[in-house]
Amino acid sequence: MSEPASVDSTIDSAASRESPDWGQIGRISLVSLFVTSLVVAQLTAAKVLAFQLPFSLPVTGSTLVLPGAALAYALTFFATDCYGELYGRRAAQVVVNVGFAMNFVLLALVWSTIQAPAAQSSIDPATFRTVLGASTNIVLGSLLAYVVSQNWDVLVFHRLRHATDGEHLWLRNVGSTATSQAIDTVIFVSVAFFLAPTLLGVGVALPGSVVAALVVGQYLLKLLIALVDTPFVYAVVGFLRERDGSVVDPATAD
Repeated sequence: MSEPASVDSTIDSAASRESPDWGQIGRISLVSLFVTSLVVAQLTAAKVLAFQLPFSLPVTGSTLVLPGAALAYALTFFATDCYGELYGRRAAQVVVNVGFAMNFVLLALVWSTIQAPAAQSSIDPATFRTVLGASTNIVLGSLLAYVVSQNWDVLVFHRLRHATDGEHLWLRNVGSTATSQAIDTVIFVSVAFFLAPTLLGVGVALPGSVVAALVVGQYLLKLLIALVDTPFVYAVVGFLRERDGSVVDPATAD
C-alpha cells in the first residue's frame, strides 16, 4: 500500500526540480540589472545629450541637456527599490556596497587597458584614451554621489515603509527616489564635469551654465522615470512576492 505514495513522492520531487526557482531568479535578475546599469552608466556618462523641447524651462531653456548615463543610472534606483522592498534594508545595502566596490574594478580594468600597448590594427590609442579616460572623472563623481545617494535612498525607502506600516509602496518608491536623485545629480554632475577635470586635468571642464543645465536636465528625467517606473515596481514586487517564500513582510522588515 506504500507504493502509490512513493510514486507520488517521486513525481512531486521531479516536478519540483523542473519548476523554476523564482526566488533565485528574482534575486539574480535584480542584482544583475543593478550592476549592468551601473557599469553602463559609468561608460556612457561622458556623452552629453541634448533634446529640443517645445517649451522653455528655467536654467535649461528650450534645450534639455543631460549626461548619457541618466537613463542607465536611474534604473539602479528601480532595482534597489524592488530589492529592498522584497528582501529588506540590510540586503539592499549589501547590493549597494558591492556595487560601490565594482566601480573600482571598472576603473582598474579601463586604465589597465588604456596603458597596455596597442597593436597596429587597433583603433587610435589617443582616441581610445580620450573616450574611456573620461570615465575616470565619471567614476570619481559617481563614487561620491553613489555612496551618498544610494544609501540615502535605502534609508528613506525603509523609513517611509515603517511610517506607513508597509502600505503605500508608491509613496516610498517616489519619495526615496526623488530625494536621492536630487542629491546624486548635484554631486555627480558637479564633480564629474567640473571639479575632477579642473583638478586632475583629465577631460574638459564644462562652463558653469552648462553644469547647471545638466543638473536640471538630468534631475527632471530621473524624476519622470521615478514616476513612470512605479507601476513596474508594483508589478515586479507583486510577481516575486507571490512566488518567493524568502521575501520579507513589508510591515515588519528592517
